[in-house]
Amino acid sequence: MEEGLYLKNNLAIINFDLTYSSNTRDLINSIYFKKVTKKYILYLKEENPALYEFLLNGNTLSDAVYEILKTLKLLLVLSPEEVDNYYIKNKGLLLEFVEGFHDYWMSFRRFSITKTRFSRKTGSHFVLQDSSFNSLLRSFYRDIEQSLIGDKNNVYRQVHTGTNASILVYQLEKFFLSDKYKKLSDILIIESVMLRTPMVLSTNSNKREGMFKETDINPILDFDKDKNAWFGYPAKVGNLFFMIYFHRDYIYNGVSLANLFELASPKAAHSKPDGILLFGNEKQDENLFHYDDKEDLWVGTVGYNVKSEYFGYMKKMMLTLHNLKVMKRGWLPIHGSLVNVYLKNGEKKGLLLVGDSGAGKSESIETLQNFENNIIKHIEVVFDDMGSLHIENGIPYAQGTEIGAFLRLDDLSPGTPYENMDRAIFFNPNKSNSRLIIKTTHYNIISKNHRIDLICYLNNYDEKEGIYEFEDLVEAKKVFIAGKRMSKGTTQEVGLSETYFANPFGPMQKKELCDGLIDNIFASLKSSGTFIGEIYTQLGLNKKEEGPLNVVTNSLLDFLQK
Repeated sequence: MEEGLYLKNNLAIINFDLTYSSNTRDLINSIYFKKVTKKYILYLKEENPALYEFLLNGNTLSDAVYEILKTLKLLLVLSPEEVDNYYIKNKGLLLEFVEGFHDYWMSFRRFSITKTRFSRKTGSHFVLQDSSFNSLLRSFYRDIEQSLIGDKNNVYRQVHTGTNASILVYQLEKFFLSDKYKKLSDILIIESVMLRTPMVLSTNSNKREGMFKETDINPILDFDKDKNAWFGYPAKVGNLFFMIYFHRDYIYNGVSLANLFELASPKAAHSKPDGILLFGNEKQDENLFHYDDKEDLWVGTVGYNVKSEYFGYMKKMMLTLHNLKVMKRGWLPIHGSLVNVYLKNGEKKGLLLVGDSGAGKSESIETLQNFENNIIKHIEVVFDDMGSLHIENGIPYAQGTEIGAFLRLDDLSPGTPYENMDRAIFFNPNKSNSRLIIKTTHYNIISKNHRIDLICYLNNYDEKEGIYEFEDLVEAKKVFIAGKRMSKGTTQEVGLSETYFANPFGPMQKKELCDGLIDNIFASLKSSGTFIGEIYTQLGLNKKEEGPLNVVTNSLLDFLQK
């Protein structure tokens, strides 16, 4: 990014390599401070015409900005009584401007980037740099405010006045793909991410719509980019490696990946990926994926539009590419949650709950975790949304894809989001389908094999309660493949719907391939003695959730004691 400050709508990205203020004098004299001041005054033209006219005082916008900033400089060294000018004579309106200016800047989604390292061994300098910038802005605002009020503050709130997050980036020394993908070679890659949590973000879209479709045309052929407008996030998705390229206008989604997918090291980023995602592709409006058979590479593209602001598009396209890749090698993608339950008697049992969005995966696990009992010692979350099953030496094993969870706030007990808010990223907490992204486990856990003692389909639409075990494997596969669920508003679907194998992220697009994988995996589950059943959560029936989920928990506790 070759601009010192990039502003668009309510997004702000500061390039510390091109502009950085280490003191208040540098700050107030900087081009980007003047740029934001002008933008705020223009904003007031519609929002607060009276304050707008006061600030202009009959001058041009540029002259008004010059006079206002000159006044602020004086207030840093003199008291208002020692300053005699137009703005100080209207101290109340000037204070309104200062406080409004602070709130206006805070309304932006704010990020900093840098390539500067402290040393070759560590990149932690970018954290200190961003933290100093945050402290500088906060102190500047506080000093001006106290000067105008005429008294010091008695309460100090250490808000994140600078940025929401910061990234350290680097240039690849050697590109890993053929010349067909050469246009990606000069995009800066993320090495480290610093998140100021809790991070609260607002987007214009908060629901996923439509399906990801396969295309015969490689999206890279129609990809045209400004290298300064794109970043790359090297991600470990399960035991696969993907490069996620995103347009800077979606940087808030890009940095949020740090709570969901393990950030790969520069060493890993210099190797050939299993797939790539072009997120915010201005040449495509549809969300598509393509298999490059010559390079054995899955390529996904998500269009540049308002809908793509919803983080679910980035997460689910990545999982789609992952699932398509593992299916080709004989693994079965699972849309569900796996937990290892460590019992006080020394045993460990793996519980795998399968279902589409809103079926009750997170709710069932949370209820089990919070349920007081004398059986469970510890519960380890392996994956919360997507994993895969494979067979080794006749035994079925599960692995995960994500180190975090993308949770719907309405599906959690009232206290849960607050218990984890110190590490969390919140999307649209004031809207329906508001979401929370939080790291839940470690990469070394999701990337190893886990035995499965129970696999159950989550039925959120029937009146039944508890758990039912399938005796007939044909009956079991019929229920899992039908993928029925009652919508809870997480997508555009309404009412009772069916999704092949409850997984629209790969299996639905490759049913014929997936049918054979289901037959093999379920036969292996049956022969290994895994409990195969159906859990009735009733979450789609507009009932109080505590009752049915408590029945589910009691049924799971009964199973754990067998």
